[in-house]
Amino acid sequence: MWKLPATAIAAAVRSGQVSAREVVDAHLARIAEVNPQVNAVTQLLADRARAAARETDRARAAGERLGPLAGVPFTVKECTRIEGVPTTFGTPRFRELIAPADAIPVARLRAAGAIPIGHSNMPTLILAGMHTRSELYGDTRNPWDATRTPGGSSGGDGVAVATGMAALGLGNDSGGSVRVPAAFCGVAALKPTTGRFAADQRMLGPDDPGPASQLLVTDGPLARTVADLRLAYETLAGPDPRDPRAVPAPLYGEPLYGGTLHGEPLGNPPRVAMVADPGGHGVHPAVRRAVEAAAEALRDAGYQVDEVPDVPRLDEALRAYHRLTNTEFAPSWPAVRQLLGEGGDRYIELTMRHTPPVDAAGLIGLMGTWMNIRRSWTEFLDTYPLLLGPVFTEPPVEPGLESRDQAGRDRVASAMRLCSVTSFVGVPAVAVPTGLDPDGLPTGVQLVGRPFREDLCLAAAQHVEDRLGTLTPIDPWV
Repeated sequence: MWKLPATAIAAAVRSGQVSAREVVDAHLARIAEVNPQVNAVTQLLADRARAAARETDRARAAGERLGPLAGVPFTVKECTRIEGVPTTFGTPRFRELIAPADAIPVARLRAAGAIPIGHSNMPTLILAGMHTRSELYGDTRNPWDATRTPGGSSGGDGVAVATGMAALGLGNDSGGSVRVPAAFCGVAALKPTTGRFAADQRMLGPDDPGPASQLLVTDGPLARTVADLRLAYETLAGPDPRDPRAVPAPLYGEPLYGGTLHGEPLGNPPRVAMVADPGGHGVHPAVRRAVEAAAEALRDAGYQVDEVPDVPRLDEALRAYHRLTNTEFAPSWPAVRQLLGEGGDRYIELTMRHTPPVDAAGLIGLMGTWMNIRRSWTEFLDTYPLLLGPVFTEPPVEPGLESRDQAGRDRVASAMRLCSVTSFVGVPAVAVPTGLDPDGLPTGVQLVGRPFREDLCLAAAQHVEDRLGTLTPIDPWV
């Protein structure tokens, strides 16, 4: 049962074909078999998961209606609260930081019937780099090749989903943190529009963080199929009084075709801009082939795919993105770096060296630049409702490259540039696998859409998956 997608698990549990307890036990057995090799699941919630499964089975036996994710096991990133469980952020200092309540997305997945089966590993405090290694739990290994990183910062979820230890993962993304591990591990992921999923960024106290943390960070699911992503999207979307940013936008917008006649679409097919090398900084041939394969899949499905010179103002947006985040980090950095452990501060140090924080006047200017770049992107996406491009412009790299030296940091930051910029402008994106490269490593692309048009991204990603297939679950290093 650990091989089944979330949609199939939930259907089987609702129909009584299998019990939720059988599903949970199958996934716990898979974790016992696989996790010692890959180190993705950190705090295993076996007893709690079995208790939740028993309650699901009781409800079904009593004739109660079960939710759309009934019995589906999911992992939760170490920075996201599960009631009664430490939210460690991967640092020993927080190993006793017991969560008083579920985070909003955890509560929504539970309400839909899903069952948290464990926390998942991430870089310490999300700040120690792109590779998933925490001071408290150590390194998570890529199940395709242990010499390559699984990505991050939601790398534990990517590995757990890819290996069948969970059907869904709940990560978060402020510059590629669900999309990069999805691409490196061969699964799919959704980064929603800013304001689509309600959340609460007050992690360690009553005060809210600054603008970068408020507006760049979004929760996002990882899954083995696009249909599973769609189900998680429908579950997680919507406003909440605890989050004034969340918008009650429709889950599905108007069709781009302009209507139908006798079941057939009218008007022109959806336009897709294809950019294999954003900014012209270079792209690996395997990544370019992945983008081209996805483009062919979309053309076969009726999309008009146009290769365009570039995305709007990429280099300017990258500079603004890093200046904004570094300016926000700077006041607390002397204290925060003490929590990162030996070498854990190198990534942020190298990033600050590359793009130093700005003063108050500079911050005011950055806020204006931010709005101006977002306007450029909405105008671009008005012409092209979808953008097809790489998640990372190289195949999976070695663990810790971004913290090794300035050249390594700059190389990784450049490779994930389209992720950073699309987070900066707040638009949705779906990462979807496209196959394997000649070295047997997963390849993937992302489909970026207009604000609050996740449905367009998911529909296009489904066509790519239909044409190119899925890659997981897998046994590590087989």
